[in-house]
Amino acid sequence: MKRLVYGLGRSGLGVLAYLQRHGLRAAFYDDKLKPEEAKQALALGFELEPNPTPGHYQQVVAAPGVPLQHPRLQALRQGGAEVIGEAELVYRYSQTPLIGITGTAGKTSCTLFTGHFLRALGFRALEGGNIDPPLASVVDEAEVVAVEMSSFQLERTVHFRPRVAVLLLLGVDHLDRHGSLESYHAAKLNLIKNLTSQDALVYNAQDAKILAGIAHSPARRYPFQPATDPRETNLNAALQAALAYAHIVEREQPGRAWAVEPSQKALEPFRASAPWPEARYEVFAHIGGLHFIDDSIATRLDAVRAALEAAPAPVAWILGGVDKGAPVEELLEVVERKVQLILALGQDGPRMAAPFRERVQVVEISEPDGRQALRQAVLEARQRLSSGSVLLAPLATSFDQFRDYKERSKVFREVVLELGGTRG
Repeated sequence: MKRLVYGLGRSGLGVLAYLQRHGLRAAFYDDKLKPEEAKQALALGFELEPNPTPGHYQQVVAAPGVPLQHPRLQALRQGGAEVIGEAELVYRYSQTPLIGITGTAGKTSCTLFTGHFLRALGFRALEGGNIDPPLASVVDEAEVVAVEMSSFQLERTVHFRPRVAVLLLLGVDHLDRHGSLESYHAAKLNLIKNLTSQDALVYNAQDAKILAGIAHSPARRYPFQPATDPRETNLNAALQAALAYAHIVEREQPGRAWAVEPSQKALEPFRASAPWPEARYEVFAHIGGLHFIDDSIATRLDAVRAALEAAPAPVAWILGGVDKGAPVEELLEVVERKVQLILALGQDGPRMAAPFRERVQVVEISEPDGRQALRQAVLEARQRLSSGSVLLAPLATSFDQFRDYKERSKVFREVVLELGGTRG
C-alpha cells in the first residue's frame, strides 16, 4: 500500500516511529516542514514527498492539525486515498484495548485519572493521545491505554472502536474548524459509532446532548454524575471508566487476579492519590480569607462556567488573552450570581469583558507584559476583595503574553506566592 503521513509535529513523528516498529512503509509531507522534524523523519528511514500527487497514494494518515477541508488533502481524497488519523491507524495494527475519552472540557484530567485507577486495579496502563505522549508511542507498551481524543482526531476515524468510550460534556468549541456546533458534536460522537454490546459507554447523566447522542448505542451503560468541583466530576467519570473496563475483563478473562477488588468501594480510597494535572482547576494558595485558583487551561466556555460555579463567591475573575470566539454572553447568569470583579487583561480581555460591564465591576489591565499583568491583577483583587476567590479561567489562549497555558499557570502561581500567598 502506498501510504503518506501528512503533517509531522508530535503526532506525525509518533506515527512514523510506530510505522517503523511495525515494518510499514510510508512517505511524509508537511506544508510547513521544520528542518529538525524532517531530520527526525529521515533518520527513521522514511522518504520526503515533495509534492503529493492525487491518485498516487491509497492511504493518508493526516495529523490533527491538518483540517480535513485542506485543499491538498481533499485532492488526495478525490484521487482515491483513504484519509485517516493516528487513532484509526493504531486501532488497525495493534491489539491493545483502548479506553477513548472525549468531551469539551476535562479530557486530560479524566484520562490521567482513568490511568491511575486502572493501575490501582493492577493493569499495566498508560495514557496517550491528545495528551502527551501520542497514542502511537505507547500503545504497544501497555496492557490497556486511556486515550484522550479531540474532535480533530475523532473526525478522522472510520472503524475505530474503543472497549470503553467516555463522553464528558458536549459544549461549544472549535467552531472555526468544524463550521457548526452540530459538526463539532458529530465529530465527538464518532467515539461511540462502532461500539457493540460487548463494549461500555461512560457518560454524563446530566448532559442532554449526550443523552440524545447515545440513545441508540448498544454498549453497556455506565452513567456518572457531574459534581460542583471539576476535579470531582472527572474523578467520577474516570472511576466509572476503570470499573467498566474491569467488568469487561472479568467477563473475558475470568481467572484474572486483581490488585484490589474491581468495585467502587475498593477504588474510592484511590481518589485522594490521583494526580493533579498541570494548570487545571486547583485552589493552590490563600491570603487571609481570599483563595487563589489556577485554571489556566480553561479556554472553553463550558470549562470556564464550571470553574466559576466551583469557585467560592465573591469571585474576582481574571479574563483575557487571545479570544477564541466563544459567545461570552452565555456566561451572564453565572457571572451575575458569582462574580464581583472582572480583571480583563491581554490582547482581547477588555473586549471580552464588554457584555458584563453593566453587571459587575470591570478593571482593565493594560500592562503588555504577562507577568506584570498578572501581578497587577492580583494586587487589584486583593485591594477590592478580602474573602472569596481570585480565579484565573481566561476563556482565551495565552499566546499574546505567554508561551502557552502552562507558562501562564506557572507565572500566576509565582506571582501569588511572591505577593504573600500561602500554599494550600
